[in-house]
Amino acid sequence: MSDLLSVENLSVAYGSGAPAVNRASFAVGEGSVVALLGANGAGKSSIMKAISGLTPATGTVMFNGEDISTLPARTRVAKGIVYVPEGREIVGDLSVRENLVLGGYQKPAAERKRRMDMVLELFPEIAEKVDRQAWRLSGGEQQMLAIGRGLVADPKLLLLDEPSLGLAPLLVRRVFDRLATIRQESDLAIVLVEQNLAVTMRLCDELHFLRGGRIVGHRSAEELKDATARQQAIDAYLGAAA
Repeated sequence: MSDLLSVENLSVAYGSGAPAVNRASFAVGEGSVVALLGANGAGKSSIMKAISGLTPATGTVMFNGEDISTLPARTRVAKGIVYVPEGREIVGDLSVRENLVLGGYQKPAAERKRRMDMVLELFPEIAEKVDRQAWRLSGGEQQMLAIGRGLVADPKLLLLDEPSLGLAPLLVRRVFDRLATIRQESDLAIVLVEQNLAVTMRLCDELHFLRGGRIVGHRSAEELKDATARQQAIDAYLGAAA
């Protein structure tokens, strides 16, 4: 499997304090799901924003064989990198349909409509409320809308930041089931930021553990199917509370 994304020595700093991300390196193969796990403040979201071009960073970001390190966020979206931020950040006063249109603003109208129809088929919960204002949706429905809006852009790489945040366990399972369906039906690659190892294991191929802005460990999902290995990873990288 060839690498779709390659991140080398990525660093992000805010002001004069310690860097939020310190020389992080990892790769994402075509069609694979790679997870970044760690506590709050570990640097996970800063990595996502740096890859998407929303945060200044040093180091090298290669995408589809091209160095995109200096390209603006808009250009990265056009090349196939779409970021679904923590907290969803949908436009509450717009309808579900209008939010989806925003996701595909760079696409021709016919292609945008085709992608919107695909998303509404994937998430029937929001299809039933397509003309409702987005703020009136439940938390799980808003998360589905945020992911769906990203999918309308027809990404090659989807950056998902804490999709389980604030959701009840049943809704988390539902959202992750739909993500698994997307995996089965496309060659979409995903970088997934999470704190919950059990949820992450349902979807990902590889896991990178972060602490203090550094990647401190790496495991394959296959390795962590073993309960002993999984507990060792939790103890070493996430703490007993994970």
